[in-house]
Amino acid sequence: MAPPKGLAARYSPRHNIGMALVAVAMVVIAVSHFMAHPEKAPTLSFNDTRFVLFAALAVAMLTYSVLGVRRALNREPQVVIDRDGLAVGFGRDKRFTWDEVEWVRLRRLAFRPQLQVGLRPDAFVAADLRLSMWNLDDGLRPIRGVPAALLVRDNGLDARASAMLDAVKTFRPNLVKS
Repeated sequence: MAPPKGLAARYSPRHNIGMALVAVAMVVIAVSHFMAHPEKAPTLSFNDTRFVLFAALAVAMLTYSVLGVRRALNREPQVVIDRDGLAVGFGRDKRFTWDEVEWVRLRRLAFRPQLQVGLRPDAFVAADLRLSMWNLDDGLRPIRGVPAALLVRDNGLDARASAMLDAVKTFRPNLVKS
């Protein structure tokens, strides 16, 4: 019998390019609307709060589009689940052996299921993952009220959280809790 195959989740080019195009389209639509209806356009002054609002939104959308393109071009795995353990990327590039993982479960957060991973406290501290509750576009987040645990979001990845849980079940079914 062949050894079980691991899972490597990468950024999905289709998703990230699509989101980048939507972000650029939003800016283009807003600018074209103001060009077609100059009487509704804000004055080009930082004293006009509408100008400040639209400028900040345009910068945010254009920044998000650049981030989307960079992610689409990044073919490095962001989550790897194999016989050696669990590796997370997302700018951290940390690997946890199966001995450092205490439990794994799938929880629904908003519309989509998310993979939650409980780690041994010493492994969690040593990893220094720099998790933030406020970074909305990050694939790794802390779990409120659960120390030494992280949430792996599959938004923008080419593998769902349920597939990640299935990969964990393949290698360490005893770690899966409901």
